[in-house]
Amino acid sequence: MIWQEQLKVDSVETLLSSKNEAIKYFTRRDLRDEKVKSIKTLWKLPEVGKFLRRQQDDGSWKYPGKIRENLRSKEDYNQLETYRILAQLIEKYGLNQEHSAIQKAAHYFCNCQTEEGDVRGILGNQYLPYYTGGIMELLIKAGYSQDPHIENGFSWLISMKQNDGGWAFPVRTRNINLKEAFQIREPVQPDKSKPFSHLVTGMVLRAFAAHSKYRTSEESKTAGELLISRLFKADKYPDRKDKKFWGRVSFPFWFTDIVSALDSLQNLGFKKDHPGINSALNWLIDKQMDDGLFNLKIVRGGDKATPYWICLAVCRIFKGFYE
Repeated sequence: MIWQEQLKVDSVETLLSSKNEAIKYFTRRDLRDEKVKSIKTLWKLPEVGKFLRRQQDDGSWKYPGKIRENLRSKEDYNQLETYRILAQLIEKYGLNQEHSAIQKAAHYFCNCQTEEGDVRGILGNQYLPYYTGGIMELLIKAGYSQDPHIENGFSWLISMKQNDGGWAFPVRTRNINLKEAFQIREPVQPDKSKPFSHLVTGMVLRAFAAHSKYRTSEESKTAGELLISRLFKADKYPDRKDKKFWGRVSFPFWFTDIVSALDSLQNLGFKKDHPGINSALNWLIDKQMDDGLFNLKIVRGGDKATPYWICLAVCRIFKGFYE
């Protein structure tokens, strides 16, 4: 395969040596193009059952940690926990709208969507384009791309663009800190003259990249070019501002990092010969170790299998760009 020749080491055998059945399944399906059993075989894994047993009647998952006082409410944290677990179920085990747990979670997030079109509640009543985009990405991947709630979400995201074509966290464009933002009852309108945030833009673009129609839109092309222009640079705003965050990765994807960004850019139709993308791919090649895995800083509670999930994500990127 051409894509494997770009790497220092062929990672496929390393991935197949993993004890994780889901990783081996996706390696065979996505990297080797093998005919595999139904995705529903993964739904029966014990790890899935552990998640499903915790789902509440309203479709959400209860946040298990301690709630910090005077910041988010219990409902805010539950919404964040539901996003986290939904990502695990969809990205790692392929659950989709045929599964009752996904149906219930989708219904829960639809109830969190405002008439304007955004999913609100993780940060009080403030606009959060990045979490709206992230949640939409998951629901699209689960089979809800034609749902009116998704269409409303895209309309809202497009209406919230900065003048330069990217996205930003509205309260940051007004120099408001997070503690203050929680106390403001009405959503703060963005100052659209301010520059885009690559943290926010990268997360929003994941929804565009997942959707067959919107991935070819002018909005996604413009924002994709902006994201490429900011690779390995510091953000314009305080949240995850340092350029070191480009190399701090997680799976399922959470914030914008080099792996999540390249994954979106490949699905948006950008090519490997774009100078910015080519440099990023070479950077990843340099990070590959002798065992085929990648020497990247894993964040957000990664387990023993996370380096293999990151490796799988990187291999999908190379396969997408080179084939």
